[in-house]
Amino acid sequence: MWIAYAFGSALFAGITSILAKIGIRNVDSNLATALRTWVVLFFSWLMVFIVGSQDTVTDISGKSLLFLVLSGLTTGASWICYFRALQLGNVNKVVPVDKSSNVLTMILAFIFLSEKITWIMVAGMVVIAIGTYMMIQKSKSETAEHKSWLIYACLSAVFAAMTSILGKIGIENVESNLGTAIRTIVVLIMAWLIVFMQKKQREMKHIDRKSWLYIALSGLATGLSWLCFYKALQDGPASVVVPIDKLSVLVTVLFALVFLKEKLSLKSTIGLLLLTIGTLALLLKF
Repeated sequence: MWIAYAFGSALFAGITSILAKIGIRNVDSNLATALRTWVVLFFSWLMVFIVGSQDTVTDISGKSLLFLVLSGLTTGASWICYFRALQLGNVNKVVPVDKSSNVLTMILAFIFLSEKITWIMVAGMVVIAIGTYMMIQKSKSETAEHKSWLIYACLSAVFAAMTSILGKIGIENVESNLGTAIRTIVVLIMAWLIVFMQKKQREMKHIDRKSWLYIALSGLATGLSWLCFYKALQDGPASVVVPIDKLSVLVTVLFALVFLKEKLSLKSTIGLLLLTIGTLALLLKF
């Protein structure tokens, strides 16, 4: 079942990127992240009470709590960088860079979780790297100001990889929905601290109804993706769960083509194909 949850995570994560892109067009990215997190928090705790795991809060060890908090902090950092990148750059470029975090995740899983890496997985990582490079080709119309999206997207990938490893350790002896809910509290606090430090909370009154709707929907999609992802991560190996989750790039690109009218060049299309083949290759050990 953990494989099904991993694919569910990929589906909802792909939808999240498109909804968020639309929702933050006219909203500060940090403020949008903070607002979305309220939806994720509500949804995650609702699931906790539905499955009845709230009574196990007192059973969480200090080690598990520490790693859940740390994974929450890296999640918050990843979100902030990711949605800033989405605001500055093209979805079809930002998402592949962010999803390339699976390569770093596998390396970290090998180092810290003692998960094995086969030659097929190494080959898959190389193909993913080539595909990602082909997809982020620079366009002639891209200004120097907007090239900063790549920096934010790379930082998002680094923090996302750290999140997967920290989260894997943190939920080893914790019910996955409860672990997700605890992490979300950390993300919420972190996001709103940044909003108040930048004094962006005053901009809430200027958010239009359409943006509110898409921010809320992206939060709901994120919540569903998280619940599926951490359930899969709890039962399956991080080096396999994460690559499946990163297949969300296919969903994102498809929706970007249909709803955002973003076009793929031949080079980008080949890059997407390589990215997909490389990701699927990481699953061959099973």
